[in-house]
Amino acid sequence: MGTMPSTVPAAVIVIAVIIGVLAIAAVAALAVRAYRKRRLAERIDRRDDDQVHYAFIVNPSKPQAKERKAHIKQFCKAKGLTEVEFIETRLDKDGRACALEALRHGADVVVAVGGDGTVRTVASAVSGTGHALGIIPIGTGNLFARNMGIPVDDIDAALSVATSHGSRHVDMGRLTLLDDPTSDHGHAFLIIAGIGFDALMIGDTDPELKKNISWLAYFVSGVKNLFAPKYRGSVTITSANGSTHTINGLVFRTFMAGNCGEIPFFSLMPDASYDDGILDFEIIDTSGGVLGWANLFGDVVHQTITGKSGSSPLSVSSSIDNIQGVSAEIMLEKPALAQVDGDMLPETRHIRFDVERQALCVRVPEVEPDMSATGVIPPIRV
Repeated sequence: MGTMPSTVPAAVIVIAVIIGVLAIAAVAALAVRAYRKRRLAERIDRRDDDQVHYAFIVNPSKPQAKERKAHIKQFCKAKGLTEVEFIETRLDKDGRACALEALRHGADVVVAVGGDGTVRTVASAVSGTGHALGIIPIGTGNLFARNMGIPVDDIDAALSVATSHGSRHVDMGRLTLLDDPTSDHGHAFLIIAGIGFDALMIGDTDPELKKNISWLAYFVSGVKNLFAPKYRGSVTITSANGSTHTINGLVFRTFMAGNCGEIPFFSLMPDASYDDGILDFEIIDTSGGVLGWANLFGDVVHQTITGKSGSSPLSVSSSIDNIQGVSAEIMLEKPALAQVDGDMLPETRHIRFDVERQALCVRVPEVEPDMSATGVIPPIRV
């Protein structure tokens, strides 16, 4: 009597092979990450401490802010840094006001201790002064710190970067509310600013949910607002050579200006560079309900994989149009919410995006070996 061949052993072997490959890939990824972390630590250890006046601008609302402040004090004491002061943000005193106070006190390096909101408001005051900005990331996304290569999970490494020689100059974006007579300055952004759906999504995000699931909370809010009305208006974009291009009757879901285009897992603006003196403007639209949004997700995945801006060739009901320039002015038919690096601004109809070329000096880990004695180097890409 013959024996029937069994497919169970073969299936088990296939599953075992898959598990083995995944395990090897995970181990390899961890090994690469550990290697890069060790190499970064070695480079940081070789840097020269900078014995100057430091001002740490701390956002006390962030989790563990009190413990981080105590840790920073201990670190500075161990390093022999004697000119150190701490200024805490308040509801009526943001990072910009604190940084301006620090500069009046004679601070040489102003260090933002917080998330992207604290970083951008502190940077708003430091930009153009020639003083360096340090970053100790303790926020949810810490997107700018990640783009700069600053360690987000090692406070001592971040402190070593902030308190030692090694900087680069990066661009600073500004969003100005042209229809707000009380606004006395352009609102700074280092990552992405926008008007329309992106601002609506951020503004409607549950703070408690954000604490629990981090940046994924934005997607929950996004789903709730998929069928919000579109926005209509006109936009005039000024290119690097001074020429202008006006689009009248523009209909869109969101209009964004990017200085850095990378977010966790995805690339929103693959061509965006933080030191080229140019902003990347992205005009996004969808049609056909859920299908359009599914197409848009495919567009973003396509950008992430190919490293090239624009819609996927398979898209039929979504569009991503990318235009580069030094400024853009938008006039909407109806007011809409705007945001800068995830911080909400009032509703507005008339705004302008501008860029300040390499106006901000940031303490970073990766620098060229022939850096000057001041610790400031020519801008380079990471």
